[in-house]
Amino acid sequence: MKMPKIIRSKREAKNIKTITFHCPGEIVPGQFFMIWLPDVDEIPMSVSYINGDIKAITFREVGDATSALYKLKHGDKIGVRGPKGNGFKIQGKHILFVGGGTGVAMLAPAAEEAVKKNILATIVIGVKNKSELFFEKRLKKCGAKVVISTDDGSAGYKGFASDVAKEILNNEKIDAVLTCGPEVMMKTLLDCCKDIPFQASLERYMKCSIGICGQCCIGKGLRVCIDGPVFDGKTLKKVEDFGVYKKDSAGRKIQF
Repeated sequence: MKMPKIIRSKREAKNIKTITFHCPGEIVPGQFFMIWLPDVDEIPMSVSYINGDIKAITFREVGDATSALYKLKHGDKIGVRGPKGNGFKIQGKHILFVGGGTGVAMLAPAAEEAVKKNILATIVIGVKNKSELFFEKRLKKCGAKVVISTDDGSAGYKGFASDVAKEILNNEKIDAVLTCGPEVMMKTLLDCCKDIPFQASLERYMKCSIGICGQCCIGKGLRVCIDGPVFDGKTLKKVEDFGVYKKDSAGRKIQF
């Protein structure tokens, strides 16, 4: 467990912040940290920024732990375990990234890595309205093509990110689809991809993060903490609960 000081706490959009900290070591886009908040909780957070020893997480304020994290400022300390899990495999000539809600946060380092490898990167950012939009400038600056969709039409295309992605898949040669966001959206994309290589990052309630407790299991014994959080399309097609339900802290099924 590392206890780095926060270098920067930046508001990105409504109820969304990025916290930057010093954390030596290699990490692959798509991997996550377990973030410990003393006397509050320990929660998984995907990396949203990678620059050598400088890392960051980006999150929405939704519960006790994220509310406590949201209030932290420059100089405060957080506990960091990891990196954990596996990340994205970034291959091909043209990759389509599809991020729904805060899912774009963990896709950003993957898109930046793709551009560094001279891979064309098109990224669809889907949010409810323009007040929730973030990372657009950052992704354009790195050289990615950015397409915006909002549910209410307040910015970009009016509709769902999955609808925009379908149109791109129909009109362009895409070598791989990488996605993170609402699971129903990702299941829709998987159904559209057919023979196109597909990778999705899943979110499940985690306790141990080392594959022992079984809290984050999906399908027939796959553990999101160590077998994921990134899974390929061939695996997800065999997972009956993908896009259907998840389990809460008590193990009860929650329908999407």
